[in-house]
Amino acid sequence: MRLHAAAIALIMTAACSSQAPGQEARYALDAPPESISVDPALAGWNAGALQEVVSYMQDQKSTGLLIIDDERIISEHNWPLPPGAAVFAANFTHGKSSDGALIEDVASAQKSFIALLAAVAIDKRLLDIEKPVTAYLGVGWSQADAEQERGIRVRNLMEMSSGLDEKLDMHDPVGAKFFYNTPAYALMKPILEKASGKTLDEISRDWLIVPAGLTDTSWAKRSPAFADAGNPTGLATTPRDLAKLGQLVLDGGKTPGGRVVVSEKQLNALFQRSATNPAYGRLWWLNGSKYTIRPGANAPRNETSLIPAAPADLVAALGAQDRKLYIVPSRRLLVVRMGQAAPDRDFDQQVWLRLMKAVPGK
Repeated sequence: MRLHAAAIALIMTAACSSQAPGQEARYALDAPPESISVDPALAGWNAGALQEVVSYMQDQKSTGLLIIDDERIISEHNWPLPPGAAVFAANFTHGKSSDGALIEDVASAQKSFIALLAAVAIDKRLLDIEKPVTAYLGVGWSQADAEQERGIRVRNLMEMSSGLDEKLDMHDPVGAKFFYNTPAYALMKPILEKASGKTLDEISRDWLIVPAGLTDTSWAKRSPAFADAGNPTGLATTPRDLAKLGQLVLDGGKTPGGRVVVSEKQLNALFQRSATNPAYGRLWWLNGSKYTIRPGANAPRNETSLIPAAPADLVAALGAQDRKLYIVPSRRLLVVRMGQAAPDRDFDQQVWLRLMKAVPGK
């Protein structure tokens, strides 16, 4: 799946800032960050339908919502956690940004951040994902025997087709089955460290955080109960910073100033449909496939795309507690949602049923 480059700079500021009637403020790619928010109706949005999106999001225990359409902030909201969210706050939050947004552990949405780091490492000729994991971690990194280990390539970790179970025992032949395996994925972190000779914090800062202009993003140690899931560090960030990663994708791996952070070739490779699950690429979720296999040990094959109501070219970084970064290249649209797990278990579909009534042309 090839993404269309879009001239969008997304260094967002408070949505309460306003423009003169009839003006459509734009982010200049080579200009300093500017306040930008437009009247949705002037941008072609259905204001009533958009309000339904906002109301639905708020009702679904969201703490953050950010919608960006063709360089314009259409809607931005930061809501406080409700009473009774102490456990969530302790496990998922890490203070607030200067604009009042919660800095939250985005759970498995971090996988897509790691995918971008892997793409940069390939560009730098530090990483070859066709090599076995043992080339970077040596023998004994799993519970499989040495011969089985040698058959597991780095790309199998990224495509969730390693054949390992969550205890890293061999369960299926390598490359035969999609199994959403977070402990196996988490090995990408030491692989990147071994490949680069630097720490995860260093490469994250130097390769993505600073170049993409992320101001409130870092790796955070998780609480013991949460860390027991086999992935002891979480990516703590904000809606605006997630949207900047979305910008990087939309802009073909380039910053607003034109600096190449990740090559378009390696960026596009992340969105190639995997052989065992066409709704998944390399640590990114992909819409528009004929069927979808979701996370879970015995997850069934669903004969629908990831989000039927959404545009077919949507790609997404998704995490537990319904962390969402939706990217729609054809519409130059970004949507970020943060917060607690949504009570509506059909959340993705219900969001997009509402959004498609609000977007221009609908």
